Amino acid sequence: MKLKQSLSIMALAILASCTGQQGALTTGIDLNNLDTTAAPGTDFYQFACGGWMKANPLTAEYSRFGSFDQLAENNNTQLRELIEGVAAKKNAPGSIADKIAQMYNSVMDSVSLNKQGIEPIRKDLQRIDQVADKDELFRLASSFNVSGIGGFFGCFIDADIKDSKNNLVQIMQSGLVMGQKEYYLDNDSATTTIREAYKKYMSDLFQRCKVAEGDETKARVDGVLALETRLAKISRSRTELRDDEKNYNKMTFDQLLTDFPGIDWKYYFNVQGAKDIREVSVGQPEVIHEVEKIWAETPLDVLKDYTRWRLIDTAAGCLDDEMRAASFNFYGKVMSGREEDRPRWKRAVAATEGALGEAVGQLYVEKYFPAEAKERMVQLVKNLQVALGERIDAQEWMSDSTKAVAHDKLNAFIVKVGYPDKWKDYSTLEIGRNYWENVKNAAVWQTHDEIERKLNKPVDNTVWYMTPQTVNAYYNPTTNEICFPAGILQPPFFDMQADDAFNYGAIGVVIGHEMTHGFDDQGSKFDKDGNLRQWWTEEDRKNFEERTYVMRDFFNNIEVLPGLCGNGQLTLGENMADHGGLMVSYQAFKNATKDAPLADKDGFTPEQRFFLAYAGVWAANIRDEEIRKRTKSDPHSLGRWRVNGALPHIDAWYEAFGITEQDPMFVPKEERATIW
Repeated sequence: MKLKQSLSIMALAILASCTGQQGALTTGIDLNNLDTTAAPGTDFYQFACGGWMKANPLTAEYSRFGSFDQLAENNNTQLRELIEGVAAKKNAPGSIADKIAQMYNSVMDSVSLNKQGIEPIRKDLQRIDQVADKDELFRLASSFNVSGIGGFFGCFIDADIKDSKNNLVQIMQSGLVMGQKEYYLDNDSATTTIREAYKKYMSDLFQRCKVAEGDETKARVDGVLALETRLAKISRSRTELRDDEKNYNKMTFDQLLTDFPGIDWKYYFNVQGAKDIREVSVGQPEVIHEVEKIWAETPLDVLKDYTRWRLIDTAAGCLDDEMRAASFNFYGKVMSGREEDRPRWKRAVAATEGALGEAVGQLYVEKYFPAEAKERMVQLVKNLQVALGERIDAQEWMSDSTKAVAHDKLNAFIVKVGYPDKWKDYSTLEIGRNYWENVKNAAVWQTHDEIERKLNKPVDNTVWYMTPQTVNAYYNPTTNEICFPAGILQPPFFDMQADDAFNYGAIGVVIGHEMTHGFDDQGSKFDKDGNLRQWWTEEDRKNFEERTYVMRDFFNNIEVLPGLCGNGQLTLGENMADHGGLMVSYQAFKNATKDAPLADKDGFTPEQRFFLAYAGVWAANIRDEEIRKRTKSDPHSLGRWRVNGALPHIDAWYEAFGITEQDPMFVPKEERATIW
């Protein structure tokens, strides 16, 4: 995963010192996860993961369930145990333990939630009712934004991509409740069905909250949908948002007031507590100009209905069972294909993490992530850096001058493993017994915390963008950092009882993936200090882009559902990172074992086990609705294609499994992507 919205011979000694000699280690491969009736060259994903898929059918709770989710389930169980242990104690009022307990219990108290009904949002609905003009509505909507209720645009503070040591206020497009513009504009039958379901969802909740009754409901729903559709037409697509240069438009605050006079920016930022703003970046100027026009041209009643809808939709999942069920029916069933909501305890764990993520993370690492595990991983990452350096040197299409700068960037990587060196201070966050109030308080706290830490201040590169218990990883280009939270450093990603073939195929590729993000189609535009600038020679950049087009076109031609192909441009960065991760980690694996080759085990060579371990990371079952949703919005390819789409471009895979031109997955060598 990449943010901004992720081995040398020394490794043999490191792994052996942790678990004993290589000969005493397991392969890490569970043969029951395979489907040996499938041919590796016909469908490697089925061959490597078919047994796992059969043994882990989708339950009603999931629209997609894979290895990541399986590990997250285990983490959830551990977190529940930790949180309920805290909640069962008598904690000092206002302490972190008390806040964790109160947050968790506020979600678990279904009796109170059902008794309250929509009462927690009634006062805010009445405030909207009483609004007399657009200026007053804007002020109210701005205060809602601070509480986590979205509006026509979004705002955050993060590193200036052309002055990466300093933070910059950044304004971005927003306003679409369904998330992606295609849900409002596409007219295929599947999307039309979703749009009609969205209208019913809005209609049902408008009536439940007594916003509208009878025949007037349709007109009010149509008004909100027309407003969102107008915004969708001008909004940039997910693919267009990947162009960092085009989504960077820096100006002074005074220029913002002059160029976008239709929005009361002073009030908007003052209500957040953001004062003395000097500069901003307006990511999508044409969208913000359209917001000005919408605000000026749309009748007050429609703007009030849109504001009501943002409030109701945001709060629905935090209210009584009827409101929660309506929200799940649309977002869970219609958009994702899930048949059943998560049990309440899982929702309570997630809500507690959302409000007090690092406080929960601190409990997690104290019990489940020993310091020595962090030390081992740090050293493993260093070894992968060596291997990536070797891959850079091996590229004939890259000039020596560009290679030198690439090495500088690689050597400057900030590596974060396990958990942060300093934890967030939640002492000013107020948490009580009311779930919805807790959610709003957490949003307000996060807004004020971001402003206090970042506004007009230099970037703090010790901050983490994921909690320690997260089953994921990331690369952040503006700080040039790679991060591997404790949550992912477990099987099937990292297994200290398994040999090098497994660990390099699994966590090694994950490490290489995040490193390669620094050199993908986006990351390669940032230098070692995290600044967006051209550090390639013109010829090298041209050679690089020509190679990326091969990857883009290959994934564009994959039919993920009948009549629906993948989006090679949207997924290009992640596909390149998978390719680079495989190339880098395989070389590191060969380096690590060249003086002490691993033996064949369980019927597979070490090289074959490397690729089986990689494929196992992406084992999953998924519903068609979720495939469609992810294809429209996710910069990651689907798990099946992170295997069957990536491996045909890796020469070593052909050699390991004897793949020939007779096999359906065979791609002629001259048509394979050759980047790293």
